[in-house]
Amino acid sequence: MTINFVNSKNINREQLERLYNDVEWYAYTQDVEVLQHAIEQSLEVISVWNGEELVGLIRVVGDGITIIYIQDILVLNAYQNQGIATQLMQQVLNKYKNVRQKVLMTEDAPDVRHFTKRMISYLAIRVL
Repeated sequence: MTINFVNSKNINREQLERLYNDVEWYAYTQDVEVLQHAIEQSLEVISVWNGEELVGLIRVVGDGITIIYIQDILVLNAYQNQGIATQLMQQVLNKYKNVRQKVLMTEDAPDVRHFTKRMISYLAIRVL
C-alpha cells in the first residue's frame, strides 16, 4: 500500500461522494455539486490517495493569517486508526504554525469525539 498526500482542490465528484458517504456524513452528499464547490473554495485541501482511491482529506477555511478552521477531516473506515488523520492535522498545523487561532469543527459522534480528544491533547488546538 502506497499512501500519497496531495495538496489539490481538484477531486472527482464520485470520489468525494464515496468518501463522505463512507464516514456517514450524508448531509454533505445530499448535493455533491455544492460539496465540490465548497472544496474548490476552501483555503486548503489536502487529500490522501492509495493509488487512484481517495482515502481521506482535510479541508481548511479561514483567512490563513489570523485564523483557520479545520472544517472537515475524514478517512475511509478501512483506513482509520493508521495515523492518516494525524498526519493530515500535522501538515495543516505545520503550514499554518504562525496563525494565532486554529479551530477544529467536528461532528458530535462517539468515534469522532475519541479522535478529537486525542488531537486536543496532542496538538493543542481549540475545538468548537
